[in-house]
Amino acid sequence: MAIHTSTKFLAIFGVSSIVLRLLPHAPNMAPVGALALFAGTRGKSRWSMALPLAVMAISDVFIGFYEWKIMIAVYGSFLVFALIGRAFRKNISPERIVIASFAGSALFFFITNTAVWAFSPWYAKNVFGLFESLVMGLPFWRNALLGDLFYGAVFFGAYALAERNKVYEVGLRKPAQI
Repeated sequence: MAIHTSTKFLAIFGVSSIVLRLLPHAPNMAPVGALALFAGTRGKSRWSMALPLAVMAISDVFIGFYEWKIMIAVYGSFLVFALIGRAFRKNISPERIVIASFAGSALFFFITNTAVWAFSPWYAKNVFGLFESLVMGLPFWRNALLGDLFYGAVFFGAYALAERNKVYEVGLRKPAQI
């Protein structure tokens, strides 16, 4: 039984995401959002959308766990990211990947910062506290968005190159002359 190219890439990107999350990096500039988007668009089964959650759980064993209500928001946000990818599944293009990255990153920002406001003692439990939580989260959102865009380009680009070269290997079309 042959393993589909997307399944191989999901495995490679999943392991890479764990390692990259454990290595020093700018806060929130990790590949998990891009992995969720890739899993949603390219995964062959609905279960592939659970890969980012597994990556988070495995890496959190080493990084450390935190308030469970906030963790649910974080993990749930990555599931939302994968569902956004699922919505773009039938019509994937570079432009749509960028749009999906912005949408997923923005939803992640709002969901997780709202959870931090609601479930941590750091902010007043009123509209001003929520606003403060969102403002304080902006630098993290910038990093997350940059990470989502960068790793999304790497993941989708590597996959597209592999698919293009696979077509060449079976002789269905000639590569362009350089």
